[in-house]
Amino acid sequence: MPSKPLRKVLRSALSSILGEDFGNLPDREFYRPRFSPWEGFGEFKDVWAPVWPHTIVSADRVWLLHALAQQAYHLPGHFWECGVYKGGTAIMLASVAASVPGKQLHLFDTFSGMPDVNPAYDNCHVQGDFADTSLEAVRGRVGKGPHIFYHPGFIPDTFKGLESERIALVHVDVDIYQSAADCCAFIYPRLCGGGFMVFDDYGFPTCAGARAAVDQFFAGKPERVVVLPTGQAFVTKLP
Repeated sequence: MPSKPLRKVLRSALSSILGEDFGNLPDREFYRPRFSPWEGFGEFKDVWAPVWPHTIVSADRVWLLHALAQQAYHLPGHFWECGVYKGGTAIMLASVAASVPGKQLHLFDTFSGMPDVNPAYDNCHVQGDFADTSLEAVRGRVGKGPHIFYHPGFIPDTFKGLESERIALVHVDVDIYQSAADCCAFIYPRLCGGGFMVFDDYGFPTCAGARAAVDQFFAGKPERVVVLPTGQAFVTKLP
């Protein structure tokens, strides 16, 4: 295969011969340099508008989560989010869930900052991180609809009573080892076939504990952890 500089020269020469400079490329403004719909293509511009003021999750990661949620809403289970912070991604998930009668969104967070961490894995976070939020503020942004359920407190205590739940999609954004491990242990057995576990912070060096927990849990499982260049990873439950 030619080197990148040589491929560039060959493409330029071919464009000159054909008189082609991609000027007629559909949606050209969203090729940066590859097609990047998270830059505001189509409906995502309206999806992103209420989310971005209340999240530190980047647009490309929200786009992926939104795409998977649109697929998962065809499954019989509900939506969960573990690690809500200020509620930005929950706003999006609530909107998607509301489009399907009976689909619920369950939101799990202390709503007062991060719990204690495991120093063996979590060397970039301390107890109390992300405390600049509250249940009242998140509820005011996400809403109080009958399909939205708030579970304030510590994971996995807040999972109690939900043992019979079926889950179509869960967004796990907890940053630290023990919380990620507890999410995997409880949610995986209750995930619908074809459902998704999306790990927002898998690939970030500040969240190495979360990655360790995911890798340890899925070692030996039939599902593979799909790692993305966005820093996310996801697992699709096999039937």
